[in-house]
This record gives sequence, C-alpha cells and structure tokens, in this order.
Amino acid sequence: MSHTIHYMNNGFGMNLRSIDLNLLVVLDALLRERHVTRAADQIGLSQPAMSNALGRLRHIFNDELLVRTARGMQPTPRAEELLERTHFVLRQVERVFEEGGVFQPAASRRKFTVRMSDLLSFLFLPKLTARIGAAAPRVSLDVIHLPPIKTVDALEKDELDIAVSTGLEHSGSISTEVLFRDNMVCVMRKNHSLAAKTLTLEKFLSARHLKISMSPTDVRFVDDVLVQNKLERDVGLNVPHWLVVPHVVASTDYLAVMPGCLAREIAGKDLVIRKLPFATEPFDWRVYWHRRHGDNQAIRWLREQIRAVSPAAKG
Repeated sequence: MSHTIHYMNNGFGMNLRSIDLNLLVVLDALLRERHVTRAADQIGLSQPAMSNALGRLRHIFNDELLVRTARGMQPTPRAEELLERTHFVLRQVERVFEEGGVFQPAASRRKFTVRMSDLLSFLFLPKLTARIGAAAPRVSLDVIHLPPIKTVDALEKDELDIAVSTGLEHSGSISTEVLFRDNMVCVMRKNHSLAAKTLTLEKFLSARHLKISMSPTDVRFVDDVLVQNKLERDVGLNVPHWLVVPHVVASTDYLAVMPGCLAREIAGKDLVIRKLPFATEPFDWRVYWHRRHGDNQAIRWLREQIRAVSPAAKG
C-alpha cells in the first residue's frame, strides 16, 4: 500500500483522518480468501505486512474478524456483516476513478464481475477467456450464478458489471441487448426407442424426463406450456446443474429439454436432437448492464468481447 488516504471528520462520529482507507482493500482480500498469505499475494503485500494490517483492522473494529479453527480461518459474525459492504464500497471508489476514463485493455488490471449460469459459462468462457487473455492479460473475471431476481438486484446495487441471461424482468435503469436467438429442443440417447421415430406429444409424455431445477427456460418454455393444456411431464430426475445432463441422458432412457445452443454443443455421437412435439416461442439470450455504466469504456469493451464469442458470431 503505497499511499495513505486521509479524510476530515465527516460528522458521523468517526475521525477518518486517523484511518488508512487502504485497509478496506486488505479487509476485502482477507474476508474473501480467509487466508493471510493468499490475501497478501492477491493484493501484492508481504505476509508480515498483511498480518500487521489484520492486527490494525482488529483494533479498529474491536473484533477478531478471522479466527483460526480446525477448518482454517473462519470469519466472525461481524466479519460476515462487513464482507459485502466492504466490497460494495470498494467498487464505488473504483467507479469514481474509472468513469469517463480511457480503458486500456493491455495495461488494465480490472476485475469484472459477471453473472452467467453453468450453461452459459460452458458456451462462452473457453473462447471468452482466451480472447480476453490475448487482449488484456491482466484483466480477470469473477463469474457468479444468481437467480433472475437476485441478478437484477445485483445490477441495481452495482454488485455486477454485466449479466448474461434471458427474460430478466427489470426496470428502465437496466440496459440490454440481444446476443442471439434460441429455441428449446429435446435430447435423448442415440439408441433410445424414440430416437428413430417422429416424437409425438403422446410419446414425449409417456417417457421419463430429466429436469434442471435452476433453469427458467425449462419451466417457461416447457412446463408452463404443458400446464396450460392440463398436461405435465413425468420427471424422474431433477438436478440443479447442466453439467451432468449429457452423461445421464447418454446412459438412460430419460429425455431432456434444453436450449438448442447447448444441445448442439453436447450432442456428439451419443445423443440426438429432436424438435419438441408442441409449439414454444423462441427466446433471446441477452447481455444486461446498469444504465449508470452506459459510457463506461471498460464495461462496453467487455460487452464487445462477449458479443464476439456468442454463437451468433460463429463463422
């Protein structure tokens, strides 16, 4: 920490002139890493300097913050309260210095926070990280997966730079653009008894299904449509993530319904793709950001990188 920032008394009972606000960076690293050496490496301090800073923080907050247990360093209840608040404050300070500034990818050490599901991470991250690594080798991504409602809330609170999702209900403070259009399809193993036949609604409903509980597309474009016609699937397996789906479907008689973009990536030689035996509307995968960052060069650059590796950009 090369500079100490001082502020005059702000009238709220604490004399900020006596506080080194760079300690917030230390606190954020410590609470996220829960390990003194790793936190020191993250922000470029020596281990003794980090230990010294932790001692100062404990004095300031009159709390141990991190305590050693059999499972390693664990945060105290007070530290848990401080984690998100500290991160939010640091993001706001970062924004003060970057808004309107020139973003230089090759020199930037910016860390972007991006919301993507495991499905979208599977589709985007291999090419996205390679592209970013080539143009901006010191830039990093923090990818998190949040439910739709929490995603919009995180954008509003400036806890996210960008979200990639579909069908988010949001206010006018959120900007969005289409990445590519998609539709839901049915996937089954290649030697499934239904694979060589036209998939009728009757056959679709007679089979057992694998459902992804975290997928709003599964509910909106399949289950909701069936319910409107007083029908429902026979769900034999409900899982929270997409990664396991191709392996289960390839070795069972389960059917799985999924976005076509994912189905085409995982089909290979073991799985086949069939049209759904009922009408569903196509939908758009979109990128979302808060309007406060409309002129932010760094976030605009990241949107461009995501757009460049989306399925619509192939060829």
